[in-house]
Amino acid sequence: MPDQPRVALFVTCLVDLFRPSVGLAAVELLEAAGCRVEVPEPQVCCGQPAFNSGDRATTEAIARQFIPALEPYDFVVAPSGSCAGMLRTHLPELFDSDPAWKARATALAGRCHELVSFLVDVVGFEGLPARLEARATYHDSCSGLRELGIKAQPRKLLAGVAGLELVEMGRPEVCCGFGGTFCVKYPEISTRMVDDKLADAEATGAELLLAGDLGCLLNMAGRAARQGSRLAVRHVAEVLAGKLEEPPIAAPREKG
Repeated sequence: MPDQPRVALFVTCLVDLFRPSVGLAAVELLEAAGCRVEVPEPQVCCGQPAFNSGDRATTEAIARQFIPALEPYDFVVAPSGSCAGMLRTHLPELFDSDPAWKARATALAGRCHELVSFLVDVVGFEGLPARLEARATYHDSCSGLRELGIKAQPRKLLAGVAGLELVEMGRPEVCCGFGGTFCVKYPEISTRMVDDKLADAEATGAELLLAGDLGCLLNMAGRAARQGSRLAVRHVAEVLAGKLEEPPIAAPREKG
């Protein structure tokens, strides 16, 4: 690995549109870990919504746009388990009928990582001298946990935040009900799932509900707001970088 690896931050659509402070926190953490960070403008979407809906043609067209933009970098890092999972796990299978592009996609996929797993597993980052007097609980997002094996890494870094007490939920690995288009196709099931997740989080006595995927966080924050919950919902990067001056994550505003 280069002494100062050149890292492309894959910002993700939700971070860009709803929570830019997560992207800024990611940059701070990566730079503190000794990386040279850039944000390539042509990165666009990772293609996950189209891919999950079965639209392979659109997903492939998206990938053909961002692959050349990301190839020059030593690593590509995303503050999202689902987007990183799309890049690392599913990108090569888009090009099974095109050997040249499949080789490019496979090479790139091997250099793609979720933010916290990259910090812990690749560069051995031990954290910034952050301090936060609070009790928190952590939700394991499905894609990060099941596709990328992200479980111990965020907890290791959170253990280094002075004053922070991390209390585990009874079922931290259970889905929050977001699931991309799942929450749109099956709203009643999704609502029951997020209600169960919030009840589990509140039972810990935590003030903060943390996760590493903004889709999950927006889903849980929206339901928490409608229920009048006292939980503040935050991306783990905001806590690790000491960037809590922004208000807690809230659901997107409804139009009309």
